[in-house]
Amino acid sequence: MQNKISLKCTAVLILGIFLTLSSCTKTGKKETKEESNKTIYASDVIPFFEHWKLILGDGKNVGIPVNFEDKDYFYTVKENNTDWVVFKTPNGGNTHGTSNNTRTELAQLKKWYPKTANDKLTATLKVMNVSATGDPRVASTHSVVVGQIHSADKHENEPLKIFYKKFPGHTKGSVFWHYEINTKGDDNSGRWDFSSAVWGNDFSVVASQDKTIPEEPKDGIALGEEFSYEVLVKEGIMTLKFESEGHETKTFTKNLIKSEYATTADIPEQTQKLFVPIGQDGVEREAAYTGEGCFFKLGAYNQTNGKSPEVNKNWCSGAETHNGDVKKQYADGNYVEVWFKKGSISVSDAAVSNKGYFDKNDKVK
Repeated sequence: MQNKISLKCTAVLILGIFLTLSSCTKTGKKETKEESNKTIYASDVIPFFEHWKLILGDGKNVGIPVNFEDKDYFYTVKENNTDWVVFKTPNGGNTHGTSNNTRTELAQLKKWYPKTANDKLTATLKVMNVSATGDPRVASTHSVVVGQIHSADKHENEPLKIFYKKFPGHTKGSVFWHYEINTKGDDNSGRWDFSSAVWGNDFSVVASQDKTIPEEPKDGIALGEEFSYEVLVKEGIMTLKFESEGHETKTFTKNLIKSEYATTADIPEQTQKLFVPIGQDGVEREAAYTGEGCFFKLGAYNQTNGKSPEVNKNWCSGAETHNGDVKKQYADGNYVEVWFKKGSISVSDAAVSNKGYFDKNDKVK
C-alpha cells in the first residue's frame, strides 16, 4: 500500500511540473498580461519599414512607419499563428498627389535610375477584399494595385503596376501587370497603359454594355489565396516573377530605357481598343524612362472610385463612397484590403534621396 501511495504522489508531482512548464514561454518564463497584450506592429512582422514612407487612405504621409499602426488603414492581424500586415483603403477619401484614387501604400525613401539600377522588391500577399460596387464596364473597377514602380520626375508616370481584380459573383480573380508609357513631350494627357495577364485576364476584359459580367477565369486567384511577386530592375531591364501554389510560375521582362512605342504605328491593338477612343493616344519618348528617378511602392492602391464613368470609362468607376464616410464604406464592402506576410527590398548604392517627390505631393508634411 505504501508503494502505491508513493507512485501516485510521484505521478501527481510529474503532472504538476508538466502543467507548469506548458504554461510558460519558450524561455521558461510565464507570459505576463502585459506581454500577451503587447501590440505587434507591421515593422515587427516585416523588417524593412525603415526604407519607406507610408501614405494612408486619408491622404496623409505619416512618415517612416516603424512601430506605427492605424486601425482604419494599417495594422497587423494573426491568423493560424502567422502575423500579417494589413493595408486597407476605402473607395472614397482624401487622395495623395494628383491621383483620383485612395491608397494605403508604402513609397520608397530613395529613387534609382533604371540604366544604372540593381534594385529589387519582393512580396508575399493575399487580397482579402475588393470593392462591392462600381460600373463593371469600367476596366479599373473591382481592382487594387499591390505593387508599383513610380517615376519621381517629370510626368511621374508608372512603368509598373501589379493589379488584382475580381468581379462580383466570381470566386476567382485575375492578376495582371501594366506598363505605362513615359509620354513624349510636355502634354501627358495622351498617356496609356499596356496590360499583361499573369493568371486570369488582363485589364481589357470588362462587362458588356448591358453590364453582363464576363466568364470567371479558370486559372485565376481567389480572395484569400496567397501569391508572390519579385521585381528586379538591373541595367535598364525590368524582370518580373510571379508565383502561387497550384499555379504556373510566370516571368516577364521589359526594357525601361528603350521604347517599344515611339511611333503611332507601335501602339498595340489592346490600346487601340481601350485607350485611343477616349483620346489617350500618345507615343513614348525613345529613351523611355532613361534619366528619370524611379522608386518602388507596395500596399493597397484602390482602383475603384466614385467618379462618373462619363469622365473616363477606364478609370472612373461610379462606385459607392458614402461621401467619404470610411466606417460606412467598410460596413458594406466598398474598400480594398490586402494582407502581406513577407517582403524585402534591395537598394543599390547608386540610389539617392526621393525627398523632392514627397515635397511636391504630400498634403501633410
